[in-house]
Amino acid sequence: MTTTQLTERTVAVAGKPIFVSETGTGPAVVMLHGGGPGASGVSNYSRNIDALARHFRVIVPDMPGYGRSAKGVDQNDPFGYLADMIRGLIDELGIDTAHLVGNSYGGAAALRLALDAPHRVGKLVLMGPGGIGTTRGLPTAGLRSLLSYYGGGGPSRDKLERFIRTFLVYDGTAVPDELIELRYRASIDPEVVADPPLRRPSGPTAPRTLWRMDLTRDGRLKALTTPTLVLWGREDKVNRPAGGPMLFNLLPNAELVMTSHTGHWMHWERAELFNRLVVEFLERRR
Repeated sequence: MTTTQLTERTVAVAGKPIFVSETGTGPAVVMLHGGGPGASGVSNYSRNIDALARHFRVIVPDMPGYGRSAKGVDQNDPFGYLADMIRGLIDELGIDTAHLVGNSYGGAAALRLALDAPHRVGKLVLMGPGGIGTTRGLPTAGLRSLLSYYGGGGPSRDKLERFIRTFLVYDGTAVPDELIELRYRASIDPEVVADPPLRRPSGPTAPRTLWRMDLTRDGRLKALTTPTLVLWGREDKVNRPAGGPMLFNLLPNAELVMTSHTGHWMHWERAELFNRLVVEFLERRR
């Protein structure tokens, strides 16, 4: 639970409101949350903000399409759209260079931003990021569950509870009911139900969109020298753990840490380890 006093505000980016929470002083660290139903910045990183704020200026936005930020994401190039919006956010905050910490969907956005504007990113921490090898096999059971949340009979608490307890964490019994209820209430916002931010590409542009969303097919990846820490739970059922070694071998300046008995939420399940690794990595001189 976050106990540090947070400063909250809404920042206009490209004419759209982005809700931001902030605390701490020092080098800027922007923390980008995952794309599960009902996600938001502070709820996603509730076990990490305090520890990082002792060392950094911690900036935690609600990603476009989530929380109190503007709804709607460009479905033709979702990661590119998110990267542009986060770059616009740090512009509005007057930040030249920021470290980026990204979980899952947020990890894909962070990596895309580093590819598009490497001079704006100090270091990268990618935790089970999306967009890694996504066109090289069938979707995982966790990803299928995530993408079907708003389909069929529509969202429900039972569907969300099953997704979180079965696919997001190694030990589903460790997730408190209060967290599931909070996420469920956020997931049924009528604007989100009408226009889910994360969904399976469809229509004639779907093949091109899927190709763009597989960041391992981006030729710029092998030339990205941004120092990068890749973190992955070995029991991740949403994004394949094989993505960790794949990124490690593609990025010229990457480190990889994989942990056992850990699912997709390493920052939540292994918070103490995660916080220590991130602080040490971001504070280390090149």
